[in-house]
Amino acid sequence: MDRRSVIKNAGIAGVLATGIAPAVHAQAAVRWRLASSFPKSLPTIFGSAEKFSETVKALSGGKFEVSIHAAGEIVPAFGVVDAIQDSTIEMAQTASYYFTGKDPIFAFGCAVPFGLTARHMDAWMEHGNGRKLMDEFYAKFNILSMSSGNTGTQMGGWYRKEIKTVADLKGLKMRMGGGLFGESMAKLGVVAQNMPAGEVYQALEKGTLDATEFVGPFDDERLGFNKVAPFYHYPGWWEGGAELEFFINKKAFDALSAENKAIVRAAGAVAARDMTAKYDAQNPIALKRLVASGTKLVAFPKAVMDAGFKSAQEVFAAHEAKSPEFKKIHQDMRAFQRDQILWSRFSEWRYDSYITSAKI
Repeated sequence: MDRRSVIKNAGIAGVLATGIAPAVHAQAAVRWRLASSFPKSLPTIFGSAEKFSETVKALSGGKFEVSIHAAGEIVPAFGVVDAIQDSTIEMAQTASYYFTGKDPIFAFGCAVPFGLTARHMDAWMEHGNGRKLMDEFYAKFNILSMSSGNTGTQMGGWYRKEIKTVADLKGLKMRMGGGLFGESMAKLGVVAQNMPAGEVYQALEKGTLDATEFVGPFDDERLGFNKVAPFYHYPGWWEGGAELEFFINKKAFDALSAENKAIVRAAGAVAARDMTAKYDAQNPIALKRLVASGTKLVAFPKAVMDAGFKSAQEVFAAHEAKSPEFKKIHQDMRAFQRDQILWSRFSEWRYDSYITSAKI
């Protein structure tokens, strides 16, 4: 089997095991630019883009390079979809729900309230209808998508005052990642603010924000939120498993050789796995540091969770009534989720329930 066959047929595990960079020397060099919606200070999310670039270069023997640019270097954090659509850049790394102002369907590429966990999202995207349905939608924006990794279930955010009742949410000025969560929280009286992660600390410090949610302990600690908001609520019911995505300019991808297309997909798989594993490895260590430094961990009361669930269902119903495409994707995801919950009752959930109470 020659090197070209390895990259096409062996799969990512085979390629990495062989240590063989495919022979693309006869092809013209390819140079792409990738704009991220995230700052360099986050080695988890931004690190996934860097891992993608490193892997593309290694697999292509240096003939295919992707330069990585943090939020604001080429385009603003929330400008990456427009830049892909008009072919200013070849790739972006982002959270798709940042763009629900263009269409609420964007949320399904990342996370929706009471949605899929990381494993469930991966299964729906790659072996259910998720990726097919989302790429059909993204095609309107000249986008092809791949996972950039998943954060896992997120924390419920940082608050200057503890949330004890649903009434405590009324009038709360809160930074949210975007999407249907903002609409759901608005029904509970929260004033949603959508801003890049790098701007949140100062807003909390000045009091122009009362709360923020971002990801989890490792990222949140690096952004310093614990220094300006002492109450750390959990869980983030709006992001049971937030998927970050690589958006690829479809025209640029279609112009690649078959070998380079395979390299892009293989590098994406490496980067996505690396991000999720990094979060699982780093979050517990960071959480212990945060608690030791005075962070107050507080579970959301069940009444708050119930109110969030009710408001989210109202938001979903309203969008389904307006958009058959939204309804099709939402109903497909929920059908898949029901089967995943069924299986989890006999596998992950039962095991986790026991092992978390055992002394190990």
